[in-house]
Amino acid sequence: MSDYITVRKHGRSSLTVKKSEFIGYCAHVTSEEEARGFIDEIRKKHSDARHNVYAYVLKNGNTARYSDDREPQGSAGLPVLGVIEKSGVTDTVIVVTRYFGGILLGTGGLARAYSDAARGALNDSGIAEFSYFRVCRAVFPYPYYGKIQKILSALNAIVDSVDFADSVTLVFAVREELAGNADSAITEACAGRVTLTRLDTRLDSDPV
Repeated sequence: MSDYITVRKHGRSSLTVKKSEFIGYCAHVTSEEEARGFIDEIRKKHSDARHNVYAYVLKNGNTARYSDDREPQGSAGLPVLGVIEKSGVTDTVIVVTRYFGGILLGTGGLARAYSDAARGALNDSGIAEFSYFRVCRAVFPYPYYGKIQKILSALNAIVDSVDFADSVTLVFAVREELAGNADSAITEACAGRVTLTRLDTRLDSDPV
């Protein structure tokens, strides 16, 4: 299971409902400052629009914010927030700009349009899934290199670096829940002739 799910890149969508244009923008952010900076950027870009509705969710502090930006209460910001929360992503901001087309949509119509625009922008961004990986260094004699390569490949580990000197020094990252398996398998494969050192823990995605 992924420990951290967020959007992969900036995304955009556009749809027209009864002559009103809804333009969705989605981005990865890591703080309220970044989220509000992105919101301000879209507001500036569409300063002539009647509404720039937004919502964002941040992992830090379990933060969720939204704004209807003068649309009827509950018809805009909350549906956008719902799209983010339903997708499971965090550290994500979505802004939906509306150019009013002269025809009232009603609360239900607005909610559907804002949701659709937000969902389109999020889908365009794509989703990136990350897990906690343990970063380790293994130092061992040359003859065991092939065996260790096979072990790390089977565990879907990430090889950060390999240095061939008097011995082989290999730095790799493996999912935290598989780190014990990696230690045991490498130690057994090297008949104990290996030095394993834990260096760090990081969020990363599985290699493709």
